[in-house]
Amino acid sequence: MTWLAWRQQRAETIIAAAFVALLAVVLIPTGLAMFGAYDDQGLANCLGPVTSDACRSAIDAFGARFAKLGDFLAWLTIVPGVIGAMLAAPFVQQLEQRTYRLDWTQSITRGRWIAGKLGLAVLTAVVAAAALTLLATWWQTPFVRLEGRMGNSIFDSEGTVVAGYTLFALGLAAALGAVWRRAVPSLIVAFAGYFAVRVFFDTVVRQHLMHPVSATFALKGHGPDLGRAWVLTQYPVDAHGHQLSQFIRCSGHGTCAMPVEAHVAFMHAVYPPAGHFWGLQLRETALFGVAALLLLAFAAYWTHRRVA
Repeated sequence: MTWLAWRQQRAETIIAAAFVALLAVVLIPTGLAMFGAYDDQGLANCLGPVTSDACRSAIDAFGARFAKLGDFLAWLTIVPGVIGAMLAAPFVQQLEQRTYRLDWTQSITRGRWIAGKLGLAVLTAVVAAAALTLLATWWQTPFVRLEGRMGNSIFDSEGTVVAGYTLFALGLAAALGAVWRRAVPSLIVAFAGYFAVRVFFDTVVRQHLMHPVSATFALKGHGPDLGRAWVLTQYPVDAHGHQLSQFIRCSGHGTCAMPVEAHVAFMHAVYPPAGHFWGLQLRETALFGVAALLLLAFAAYWTHRRVA
């Protein structure tokens, strides 16, 4: 059964491996160039909340040189959704073409067939997610040293969340396919649902997974290190912490600035600090992982009970 399931999923596994290999072909040379530029410009000496003008110029130049690659990698966070949905295809295709009936007459029980199909898909998804995570983590190391890991583009491709994303897409595609029994529409809708959920998490849910830190600090003093934090909001206040909204001027394009004559001395910021990285990672992974488990369990139940 395992050998047959592997043969039926071999094409999707090869495509997933090709995704990872193609990403490696792009990221390894650029990553080596980025590490070389990081060392040549001496950026290791510019780490920390306070830097010189020379360091600021070097960091800005480094960011400008590799900004487009960073934006490219940010878009690649959709790859877990593509791989996860794609790996559900063999399971859904057999339901659509009804070839499962032949398998069930070959002394293979429904439970064993379902466990073999979904189990192999889950294993492949976890391996692919681990490879993506290792590659992205290595490539982003210079950016992480300079900016931290709390930005969405870096957060979404490191730690444990990539595995959660991949399994969620797999579970969603399997659940839709079990009910719909149409491979192509199920996979398309599953990916669209995955993308919508990811956007919702990035913009709304994540900031509520852990209670953020609030700090009021003097601009000329030693305030918190916000360079590596995820700043949710920041605004000028007086010495008592009251917001000075009247000192903020906004243009018609939505750009806001404080006039020099306001003489603002204090700021208030609300932010998850860099130390919240793993707490947020584990909470988000748990949510996606539980959702994936429930969706896979539903797909298994529906196939076992409702498919004739």
